[in-house]
Amino acid sequence: MRIGTQALLLRGGGAVLLIAGLGLAAITERGLLIHHLAAVRHGGDVVQAGARGPQPGMHGSMVLVSGTPDVVEAPRDDDFNLTVATPVLDRRVEMFQWREVHVGSDVHYELDWSDELQDTRKFADPRGHANPKTFPLQGQRFVAGQVRVGGFALGPVLVHALPGSEAVTPDPSRLPANLAASFSLYHQYLTTSADPGSPRLGDVRVSWQAVPVQPVTIFAQLDGDRLVRASQADDGRGYQVQVGARSLGDVLPDVPDPPEFTTARRGGAILLAALGAFLLLWDRRRRLGDVLLALGVGVAAIGAVSCVSWLGGEWPPVLDWLAVTVAGVAVVASLHRRMGRP
Repeated sequence: MRIGTQALLLRGGGAVLLIAGLGLAAITERGLLIHHLAAVRHGGDVVQAGARGPQPGMHGSMVLVSGTPDVVEAPRDDDFNLTVATPVLDRRVEMFQWREVHVGSDVHYELDWSDELQDTRKFADPRGHANPKTFPLQGQRFVAGQVRVGGFALGPVLVHALPGSEAVTPDPSRLPANLAASFSLYHQYLTTSADPGSPRLGDVRVSWQAVPVQPVTIFAQLDGDRLVRASQADDGRGYQVQVGARSLGDVLPDVPDPPEFTTARRGGAILLAALGAFLLLWDRRRRLGDVLLALGVGVAAIGAVSCVSWLGGEWPPVLDWLAVTVAGVAVVASLHRRMGRP
């Protein structure tokens, strides 16, 4: 009676351990599949990058990296001899002009700064409101020759997507001689006004805005050593740029986090299944052979469940787990023939 009870307990415990291993494997692989399918909508599987930059095997992957941009080649406005360590530098040129203002059915005219040429010919009453016909200077955007984040170079789309703007105060002492004679510093502008507090028609002022160098998180595709937009992404965007150090859940809230400690979970699932199979084989009394046989059963069982869990996803994981299953079955069959039937 005692032997029968012991065998029953061992088999029951073995069944529980085997089922636990299969359940752990199914939960792990299904979680990976759900994460993978969600990530594919944004370009593909995600690699969490450190500060080491591109590594072998990462090409073509979607990379999530955080860091402060390193401006390797700063943009320069040659006209004003202005260089700023920023990813993007914008020059804005404004002219003091007449502009037409409509308030209901009323029309009136006022002098104001505008970065667009106000065409007097389109005014309802152009008399006495003539504006200059051209700008002496044009607004322009200057982009850094190279910007890196976490060791990754940023492609042009990502450089232009870096957020934020801050005013740049120019240094009038660095102006070329031809401009120094016309421009003076007023607040954060260079202006041609003789009296900056009371500008006149045709006066010009120039200002600059720079993208601040601040911690950012980049999500994009790795092409060589550059992060670029993933053109194949189903979301129609293919990249994300956010201020600060962000997690994958912050950047892509619709993508669930993958299961943690994947390798340990897979190994644990195989060990649980193998231990369960060993307890089920306890009464065979062939200890060394049964250890190997139980391990083969565990590998085959976990491989089969994992293979099935990836159905509906991509084929490589299915084929990899199918190979694991076949290897486990081959080990079980070989040991079974060698040890003979019970």
